[in-house]
Amino acid sequence: MRIDSTSPNPALVSIFSRPDQTITLDANILIPPDRSRYAKRSFDFPLFRKIWLEPIFTAFSNLAIHEAVYDELVLTPLRCYIQSMIDNIPSRLNIHKDSDLTAEEKVLRDFIEAKIFPLTNYDPLFDNKDDRGEVKSLAYIAVKGLLYFAAHDTNAVQLVEKAEEWSTGLDNVQAIKMHELIYYLYKTNIGDKKSLRMLYKYQYYLTQHEKKTNPEWSQFIEEMDALYL
Repeated sequence: MRIDSTSPNPALVSIFSRPDQTITLDANILIPPDRSRYAKRSFDFPLFRKIWLEPIFTAFSNLAIHEAVYDELVLTPLRCYIQSMIDNIPSRLNIHKDSDLTAEEKVLRDFIEAKIFPLTNYDPLFDNKDDRGEVKSLAYIAVKGLLYFAAHDTNAVQLVEKAEEWSTGLDNVQAIKMHELIYYLYKTNIGDKKSLRMLYKYQYYLTQHEKKTNPEWSQFIEEMDALYL
């Protein structure tokens, strides 16, 4: 995924001011990344939980996922961890359920889904799993007037950022990218900084193409500081 640090993301600016706002997460924010075809190793769950999930749940008090994303979490340790966040008192993770939508909201949800799904690999006729989570998540939060969708997927982000151009109906939704959350954790001193650097390099500075298009860690921090400090 390419990093664009030419202009600040209003969503991240707002989150720095009010980290208690609802942020809906895509599955790829929660699932340990596996880029082992490019690297000698992948992130196992204990490591990913320590350097990423635990800091994220520490930093933000109103995280949420759609029920379709929950269904994607098939890795047993991850599913158990997420369930523990849901069951915590008070809950540390909210679940968006389509059954909570009113009849009018369901009509609008269907309308937005019809605009989104042709731009993804999801087909509601077959209700396949490919991109199902992001389609269901985006339609739900658009209907409910929730602002923020965090993802590490180029197409999911573009559905939001190109809402007007692509007529997705997501004009009021704002995308937050994984590298922006990494920066947030780094600047707020939540999580281990060396580990965040390692995660950044794994996600954004691993292949030769990424090294040509994305900034290395120190340059990334400098460019982000110029935008947000």
